[in-house]
Amino acid sequence: MRTGEKTPPGVLALPTGAAGTSNETIAAGVRAWAGSAPLRALVGHFGGDWPDGELAAVLAALDAFSARHWDFRGGRERPDAREPAFDPATARLVLATAAALGMVRPAAPARSEYAHLVVLGGLAHACQRRVAYAAWLLRAGIRVTGEVAVLGSFRPLSEEECRSLNTVGVAPCDTEVAALDAAVRREFGVAAPVEDDGRDAGHPHHSWSSRTYRPVDRPPVRVLAAPSSDPARRRAHTADTQRFWAEHVRLRAGDPVLVVTAPIYVPFQHCDALRTLAVPYGCAIETVGVDPALPDLAGLPEPALTPGRYLQEIRSAIRSMRALHTALGDS
Repeated sequence: MRTGEKTPPGVLALPTGAAGTSNETIAAGVRAWAGSAPLRALVGHFGGDWPDGELAAVLAALDAFSARHWDFRGGRERPDAREPAFDPATARLVLATAAALGMVRPAAPARSEYAHLVVLGGLAHACQRRVAYAAWLLRAGIRVTGEVAVLGSFRPLSEEECRSLNTVGVAPCDTEVAALDAAVRREFGVAAPVEDDGRDAGHPHHSWSSRTYRPVDRPPVRVLAAPSSDPARRRAHTADTQRFWAEHVRLRAGDPVLVVTAPIYVPFQHCDALRTLAVPYGCAIETVGVDPALPDLAGLPEPALTPGRYLQEIRSAIRSMRALHTALGDS
């Protein structure tokens, strides 16, 4: 397996996930990304003045600005977000900014060995691609000394997601974790878990499950569905799943953890992982996006990524940076 740079040339570095990094250094990474020239130009293009003050005030102002101009979900799930109409110049600027912020080009893992490989759930088609990519990484020579953790929730799938699974020959699934479980069985060649635990609380926001498979000549694979930390208001989100997994595995200070998602989500999910895993446990975090050029993923197509979707996830990254900075305290 040929490893590569974590940050491709021309792409802004994310806050470091190196083990033992001080809060001050992580905060400096947040400041560099959030105050970067590409983001400043994007805010200006949408009529905003760059906020003054300390980093906390800047992040709060960017959060509020992005809520006014780049929130197309309005509390809905991602597939239900509206797609705005932009003139060609605006569309080009959005795509160029997303590329500079590290949301377009995938980077290869920088190591050949990790303590754990964490696959983040998402929409049904994304679940299939990310699990397939994780299996490919292991076949390509990445060594995992602990476990492969596949993280999701009992979020019900939409009709569109169910149709997307049907087009790639996946048996019907009704929840995100069921889609992840189906992908694990297919990609790792396993039929039944060796451990199966959980709690059916009668509501997806409260329920949880944990299934562990043991593929031949591969590390154990755990498929985990997390409960929500705020069940009265929402389903479990990325940070909930990462926290819940950390409670089920023995994370040690210095453990290198590789997180797999889609390139568009790398900035926000990397910062979530720093906040929920690196800061409290002292482990190292590296976050990579699935490489869409791999022939192994040819049968698992990705929906088109539009300027509206990129803006929505730039907002997600800003909010995750803000939450990370808050968790760092006075750094």
